[in-house]
Amino acid sequence: MGAFLLPYVENDVFAKNPFATLDTTGVGQLMEIAVAKGSKTRPDIKLGICGEHGGDPDSVVFCHKLGLAYVSCSPYRVPVARLAAAQAAIEEKRAAKKK
Repeated sequence: MGAFLLPYVENDVFAKNPFATLDTTGVGQLMEIAVAKGSKTRPDIKLGICGEHGGDPDSVVFCHKLGLAYVSCSPYRVPVARLAAAQAAIEEKRAAKKK
């Protein structure tokens, strides 16, 4: 985490590093709009994200819930992203069985 960001995290301005974890209430709402409008215009569109957010477990779960087709991240974050994606899929199946 960059030196300029640390005081913001320490003083609870940001719960997590916004360069690594998606702000689901702000940016996430914009993503929801983009997914809805993109899918309405082109139902077969494949949407995803890339960058540090693509390797963050919380962001991967959020993207799964949005219905994104993929996440892309740096190679060293791939195992974490794959695990988070698998856990999100399992949790989705469990929730569907409970209904």
